[in-house]
Amino acid sequence: MSLSANAQRLDAIGKADPLKISGSFSTNQIAYFGGGNGNGRDPYTLFVTGNLNLDIYGWAVPLGFSISNQSKGRFQQPFNQYSLHPSYKWVTAHVGYTSMSFSSYTLNNHLFSGVGADLAPKGPFKFNLMYGRLQKAVVTDSSTVNGSIDPAFKRMGYGLKGTYSRKRDFLSLILFKAKDDVNSNLAINRNSLITPQENFVSGINISKIFLKKFIITGELGLSALTRNQWSQQDSGRQAASVFAPVLNLNRSTALYTAYKGNLAYGGKKYTVGLGYERVAPEYKTLGAYYFTNDFENITVNVSTKMLKDKLSLAATSGIQHDDLRKDKQSATSRFVGSLNMAYQFNKKLSITTTYSSFQSFVNIRPAFNQINALTPYDNLDTLNYTQISQNINVNANYVLRQDKEKTGVLNANFSLMTSADKQGGNTQNSGGAFYNFNASYSISLVPKNLSINYSLNASTSKGGPMRTTTLGPTIGANRTFFDKKVRSGLSTSWNGSFNEGKPGSSVLNLRINSSYVVKKKHNLNLSMVALSRGAQKTSTRANSRSFREFTTTLGYNYNF
Repeated sequence: MSLSANAQRLDAIGKADPLKISGSFSTNQIAYFGGGNGNGRDPYTLFVTGNLNLDIYGWAVPLGFSISNQSKGRFQQPFNQYSLHPSYKWVTAHVGYTSMSFSSYTLNNHLFSGVGADLAPKGPFKFNLMYGRLQKAVVTDSSTVNGSIDPAFKRMGYGLKGTYSRKRDFLSLILFKAKDDVNSNLAINRNSLITPQENFVSGINISKIFLKKFIITGELGLSALTRNQWSQQDSGRQAASVFAPVLNLNRSTALYTAYKGNLAYGGKKYTVGLGYERVAPEYKTLGAYYFTNDFENITVNVSTKMLKDKLSLAATSGIQHDDLRKDKQSATSRFVGSLNMAYQFNKKLSITTTYSSFQSFVNIRPAFNQINALTPYDNLDTLNYTQISQNINVNANYVLRQDKEKTGVLNANFSLMTSADKQGGNTQNSGGAFYNFNASYSISLVPKNLSINYSLNASTSKGGPMRTTTLGPTIGANRTFFDKKVRSGLSTSWNGSFNEGKPGSSVLNLRINSSYVVKKKHNLNLSMVALSRGAQKTSTRANSRSFREFTTTLGYNYNF
């Protein structure tokens, strides 16, 4: 738990109410009766939760607790972390445990303990600043601490972002520095795999509209990283020497780049976009917890409207590959393509269709290929592996009637997912397919506050020589009473499975639920679920046993 305060306005003192209190309290009791499935579920479960929000001149202090007979009760202490965000006019401060984001290649939502500020005066210039501890020292003791916890150095950091904006155009310059304190953890020696790091990152963000219909956006990151401050004082790469005034250079220092850009054109009825991103191998910033590197990505997207805006089309395709240095034993290339189409025939009938294709190509280059090859053509393509996945979805919606007395809607949906594997140009038997069809009809009797729905669902999955089919109907009804203060529902469904055409297991369930709202603040709810499972007669597996179970949930919620 944490204590936080958001956007405290110091200029509101004396003008607003000094204290505001809000919160909620809820309890849920679950009773379970069942047997035959051996899941060991507790027959009775209790959950009690609550939260209290105190607002003192805009300083928000949230408190919360959670009690359950599963955990034997505990109070969650909310004050182990804190953050305050007071503001005055165009200055907003961040104090305590907080996070800030400058860009995806520099400081990107990294939690720190310290201070930050957002300065947004009138005019085109805005500034963001931060200083604090990005990581605390972690000293591990093998006799008392779980070995999965790695030791760490204390890491401090500071950053500055300046932005010049005019209408929808802007330019941002970013500087960020982070450094480990080598004396913060004396338990780590120079022979350890954990080394003290130092990082200086500069970045540029830009967005520009030109010729009224074109927009170009770009982002650049330059990261000079010293991976080991204990390494010999000799710069391993001359490209990083430009950062010598702000970074201690040695043989572990290297300069990495990352950049991306997008160009889009917006016409009256269509848009076209082109995107490119490249992140160098080993690119890293200490202002982010995790970073994906060593890839190049190109994307193209097009969207348009036709036939008096009745038809909407959108297509996207992209290519991505890694191993930019060509030095990995395996390289991966990916192709992604998608097409979305929606057609509104009239006010009653509409159809949407989506198609997507994903292809992943892996080329493995073991070292023995070069050692054992007699000619350049030996073992050609034998280690090339391709995985192809395709998805198709078609949805049709037809409004039978819509007026003050009755509303009726008919819906049908079909989806297909296939996958195939190829190695050396030959299709393997490891592929599969999944088909699903759903049809539903819903009717609402408006004066009676009653709605009824029927649906039928069928699905088939194929994997190699196996085929499994599951199908079944569902029927349900919902109604409100007493000026919509009471809402009740009833539904039942059955589904059965068939393996290679032979009957398998079946499931029948019945659900009843009701809720009652009292004076808009109190809410009582009750739900009951009865389930019966019939096992496959020819199966001897433990999870194929027949069983019945009944679950009741009684809940209460109060908001103030």
